[in-house]
Amino acid sequence: MADGNSFFPAPRLILAALVAGVLAGAVAVYVSESGSGNNAPPPQVAAGNGKDDVACKAKAERAKQVAAKAVGQVAALQPADPPQSMKSLAFNGPDGKPMTIADHAGKTVLLNLWATWCAPCRAEMPALDALQKEKGSSSFEVVAVNVDTGDDAKPKKFLKEIGVQTLGYYRDATMGLFNEAKTRGLALGLPVTMLIDGDGCLIAHMNGPAEWSSPDAKRLVEAALAP
Repeated sequence: MADGNSFFPAPRLILAALVAGVLAGAVAVYVSESGSGNNAPPPQVAAGNGKDDVACKAKAERAKQVAAKAVGQVAALQPADPPQSMKSLAFNGPDGKPMTIADHAGKTVLLNLWATWCAPCRAEMPALDALQKEKGSSSFEVVAVNVDTGDDAKPKKFLKEIGVQTLGYYRDATMGLFNEAKTRGLALGLPVTMLIDGDGCLIAHMNGPAEWSSPDAKRLVEAALAP
């Protein structure tokens, strides 16, 4: 596996974000469905009191320990405060059928929301594909969910053009998944990434792009998988 920098060097990441802002006629890096801006994400909404949320809240120390390993190229990742159940997050699987995070029970998931109109999302996709190729297993998966509205033609064409080979094709054309993340205080715009453990508990989250094929990202995954 090639080093992450060969897929997605830092200067390219920065340039992609700057170009996106110029083309949009704004200084924003992240674009949301209701506007744009580079303000800090809204505070995370408190977890509920259901059985699953209560179990997840007990993982607060674990979330801090894992997030502490988020350094360098993934330093923007923040610990869930508090951890909350993400089991109900819904989208369509590679077979086109509806599914939820609960269907990934027992597997740590790096959930990434992206769109073809989001320049930083497009730029980080090869790195996410590389991370899945190297670290994907029965215990870990990069679940990159495209949230373009409309049909599958544009996102599938983009993924084919950039040579994505290992990422499953996950989809939500309703924007429901993004809006749910936004309601929970986890998303301001795109891309947004969430680290979810095998019990469906949110451990950490990030707004904005990262070099997901970098050694820093790989060490983060290893920390999330450690007992």
